[in-house]
Amino acid sequence: MSSQRLYQIVKTFLNFGLDEMVPADMLPWYANVGRHSLFWLRNKHKDKTPEQRFRLAIESLGPVFIKFGQMLSTRRDLLPPELADELALLQDKVTPFDGEQARQLIIDAMGIDVFEQHFKDFDLVPLASASIAQVHTATLLTAEKNENIVIKVLRPNISKTILADIKVMSLFAGVVARWLPDGKRLRPKEVVEEYRKTILDELDLNREAANAIQLKRNFEQGSEYDKALYVPEIYSEYSFENVLVMERIYGIGVGEIETLNQLGVNMKLLAERGVEVFFTQVFRDSFFHADMHPGNVFVDATHPEDPTWIAIDCGIVGTLNREDKRYLAENFVAFFNRDYRKVAQLHVDSGWVPANTSVDEFEFAIRTVCEPIFNKPLSEISFGQVLVNLFNTARRFNMEVQPQLVLLQKTLLYIEGLGRQLYPQLDLWQTAKPFLENWVKEQMGVKAVLSKIKANLPFWNEKLPEMPDLIYDYLKTSRENQHQQTQIMQTLLASQSKNNQRIIYSIVAAAIIIAGAILLSH
Repeated sequence: MSSQRLYQIVKTFLNFGLDEMVPADMLPWYANVGRHSLFWLRNKHKDKTPEQRFRLAIESLGPVFIKFGQMLSTRRDLLPPELADELALLQDKVTPFDGEQARQLIIDAMGIDVFEQHFKDFDLVPLASASIAQVHTATLLTAEKNENIVIKVLRPNISKTILADIKVMSLFAGVVARWLPDGKRLRPKEVVEEYRKTILDELDLNREAANAIQLKRNFEQGSEYDKALYVPEIYSEYSFENVLVMERIYGIGVGEIETLNQLGVNMKLLAERGVEVFFTQVFRDSFFHADMHPGNVFVDATHPEDPTWIAIDCGIVGTLNREDKRYLAENFVAFFNRDYRKVAQLHVDSGWVPANTSVDEFEFAIRTVCEPIFNKPLSEISFGQVLVNLFNTARRFNMEVQPQLVLLQKTLLYIEGLGRQLYPQLDLWQTAKPFLENWVKEQMGVKAVLSKIKANLPFWNEKLPEMPDLIYDYLKTSRENQHQQTQIMQTLLASQSKNNQRIIYSIVAAAIIIAGAILLSH
């Protein structure tokens, strides 16, 4: 860890007065002495709220901290609403690095011959620049036609920068956990560790390529929901750990509301399709894009009355197993019906809370949190916020952190936020309920049983010819085992009988010796 970088971070925190967010009586004497010894570093932003100062400090510390702040903004289960809202304003607009350097990094990865033979019109000015990578446009020369593509390239030495800054974050996380009044509940060490895993995954563009290919394939199945999302083509033969080549898309940023309205885009349909896309990924495919913030989502408004979504940057994805999907769907449906008893029971049955949890007490706690929310019209209720409140309540009953549920919560908050930004009257409950009810019926009804039988037919077709031999072998083995067990029992009984005889002989012999000794003594 660079002492210069550590000093820069401490200086930034003190210049933005972040030390004032910790009560002085909560700090040990040596921390207070250390603070006063840096007397030249004073709060220069006293006119701003603590939440604003925290955001500005994060922004000034650069790409790694900005990314961390963005991730924190989705953890509304941990942060006060004011701080989460402020961190949500963080923009991933980072000064680009030199275009010639980017070009050289790409050539180093794929080779000068491949680059010159297959690519032309490489634009040295990046199309976009983010905290971890930047994107340049180019043309890919193929046998069929020339393709407009973009090349994503990681920032030079970004791995070293990230690892160094994460060490500093871990240091501060330890301080927060120990000395901040609510430090233990915030679980800062776990949050930093979660961030470390997430951001290190994003440093491998081969992983992002594989995720994008999977997501694209999932939405090419031909169902009614599949036309709602488009994922750009990935050219994996030209992609490497630090370079990703993909089709260039020409969508409209989902945040450009004025432009979408001017084009006459059907905002209600677009918002509802966003919800359908989310639930399709989660419950049909068990594979969902977990970083759908406005910078990664665009709108195809070629047909304004029939708009569709475009998703890029699949570096972070979430997966759910069959049990998690079923319990989640049943939880959501129980919430729609305000059946808190079932919600509590499902949490126990799923193992998300300990088996000895009192269902009655858990039900009462959920009801206390949720009933005031449901007094509002459904269109005014945040689905994501209800989920946050549920997880907060469950955590009081020792619910362990479920990484897949944290990603799901984060993605749902993104989707709901985008949907209501496009169409403020969006009733996410009404849009989602029919989808979830149908999914539960398909998983638990007669159709589901027939589907499972059909899915297992190849296995049984392979095993059926072997069944007579397997039955014969089982019966033969069973007889042999029974015979062996009989022999073992007989051996044990014979051994036990001999031992009993020895014991009797020993007792008789001891009695004779004692009797003889008594006689001799007389």
